[in-house]
Amino acid sequence: MSKMVPVPSAGIIPERDLNSSPILEISHLGITFGGLVAVEDFNLVIGRTEISGLIGPNGAGKTTVFNLLTKVYQQTKGAILLDGVDTKGMTTVQVNQLGIARTFQNIRLFSSLTVEDNVKIGLHNQYKYDTLSGILRLPPYWKAEKQAKERVRELLSIFNMEHMAKYKAGSLPYGAQRRLEIVRALATNPSLLLLDEPAAGMNPSETEELMANIRKIRDAFQIAILLIEHDMSLVMGICEGIAVLNYGKIIAKGTPEEIQSNPEVIEAYLGKQKEDGSDA
Repeated sequence: MSKMVPVPSAGIIPERDLNSSPILEISHLGITFGGLVAVEDFNLVIGRTEISGLIGPNGAGKTTVFNLLTKVYQQTKGAILLDGVDTKGMTTVQVNQLGIARTFQNIRLFSSLTVEDNVKIGLHNQYKYDTLSGILRLPPYWKAEKQAKERVRELLSIFNMEHMAKYKAGSLPYGAQRRLEIVRALATNPSLLLLDEPAAGMNPSETEELMANIRKIRDAFQIAILLIEHDMSLVMGICEGIAVLNYGKIIAKGTPEEIQSNPEVIEAYLGKQKEDGSDA
């Protein structure tokens, strides 16, 4: 892993990313729901090829942050800059076109469609032909279809899933469905990939494989990855920078080593202990 170094905005990014501007800069982000503060004064910087983690107890606000980044929610306060562009007021489609893609806690595939067609949905903006060509199956249509199929096979090969192209997505084992969702997100050609609990439901060997594949994706696509995850072995094994959220506020940011030894983080996860060792 690259050494993590501070940047002027009080964040840290990998040393290898210092010569280019961060892909994501979040400053003083906040959102309230009917007077209830869900996220408050959230600040984060992510380098262009960084694998970063967002962790915290259940209900801390992690998925809310993802929903703010992808414009499922609009922020009440603060700013989100993706590749230097302020995303305030944008729609989910617009920020996806700008370069953010995500997966979800609960798998959201088109179960009755094939694996190939699920990935093609992610490619829909990249291979174009006019309506007439589509209706009459003219050469521009067939050219676009050929290019899309080749790209689908290329993307599926990341997870050695090319042989599954014609399978129904809903018929795949759980782990393969998780991998397919990541492939579909990659099909949108993101510069920042958000993974919401990618190891959920996976056994230890599948999690190990997932870690290797996340690194492979970062290296092959030269993109940044931000993940929410409860599996601490995955987080500590793969993330370069980690932010810890509790009750909608960041309580710690740092390297895996710094986070593991941070008293506030330990308290947030395990609860405060009395001197006699019992829970407070």
